[in-house]
Amino acid sequence: MDQLSEFIVNNLLLFAALAAVMVMLIKAELDHQVNKGLFVSPANAIRLMNNHSDALIVDIRTSSEFDGGHIKGAKNLPLNDLSKSVDGITAHKDKPVLIYCNSGNSAGRAIKILRHAGFGKISNLEGGIAAWREANMPLTKK
Repeated sequence: MDQLSEFIVNNLLLFAALAAVMVMLIKAELDHQVNKGLFVSPANAIRLMNNHSDALIVDIRTSSEFDGGHIKGAKNLPLNDLSKSVDGITAHKDKPVLIYCNSGNSAGRAIKILRHAGFGKISNLEGGIAAWREANMPLTKK
């Protein structure tokens, strides 16, 4: 035990760096867990939309990707413009929100923006529009 404490004292800078890295890793994981939203499968997303006709469906892909096919009733709010566009959807703060992107990876940033704006009931389409297509769910171009 004396050798361990002597090693730590002799390498104090190394252990301080290790502690800092550990704190950053824990903080990143906690942020990820808080901002990921509730993951829902395509089938559960359909249930959400059927059970809550007032649910807001938000597609955060680019306009060209949205025009190529999207979930019926979805509102296109590209991730890069979401912070500016969130004021236009504040009437839906207390309603369920289904958010999706291409693969489900970018939705975390959008969820963080929406939570900061006061939205509480946010669901994240697990796997994004790719999983939706893979499940043979309908898309529209209208």
